[in-house]
Amino acid sequence: MRPIRSLCGSLVLSVGTALGLGTQSVVVDQGTFSVSVGGEVIGREEFSIRRAGLGPSAAYIASGAVTLSLDDGPQELRPLLSAHAPEGAADGYQVKVTGVDESEVVLNLVGPRFVSNFRSAAGEEEREFSASARTRIVEHLVAHHYYFLANVSEGTQVPVIEPRSRVVMDLLAGPSVNEELRLGPNQVEARRVVFMDGDQERIVWFDRQGRVLRVEIPGLEYVAERQDLVG
Repeated sequence: MRPIRSLCGSLVLSVGTALGLGTQSVVVDQGTFSVSVGGEVIGREEFSIRRAGLGPSAAYIASGAVTLSLDDGPQELRPLLSAHAPEGAADGYQVKVTGVDESEVVLNLVGPRFVSNFRSAAGEEEREFSASARTRIVEHLVAHHYYFLANVSEGTQVPVIEPRSRVVMDLLAGPSVNEELRLGPNQVEARRVVFMDGDQERIVWFDRQGRVLRVEIPGLEYVAERQDLVG
């Protein structure tokens, strides 16, 4: 497979500007998920979400590494997301995939749309997606991106872009249900929300701080569960 030339310079620059140059940032969440498909643990996700700046210029910067053992071999995803605070609407994104299905995707916000550049061994593809003040980015098999859905109220529909699959969906938030969730040996208080994409459910458990504890997509037999909070 020929090397994939990097497309990520502009977003790296904007993130570096947000987190550097004297801008104060604080960690709002960081940790580790186990990743299972079909009841079998296939990998691990490590992530950090920081908030930089104050007032209308405040932004979230979310980065992570997802390592998976797939049937065809190992794969690693390294997503980097920039979003407005406090709502969580996206304003830029990149992901680099190594191993199986090596590729690179960059989304830049240009006026009322996201311009996406997708590069893989098959070549380069550019697309445009409509953007609004509510648009979220939630990558396929990346659990920590659901943090940016924590403040979506019941009955609200939000546009979501899934960059690697080039899919746009409208997720409808269901009612918030308080329940106890078992994480390892611990029982923790959680808030369960079901987000609907047509007839596909995405079930997310949040804690009181809006941190993602567990993500389940029954149609994909996918489960991501926090490990760093297990005593």
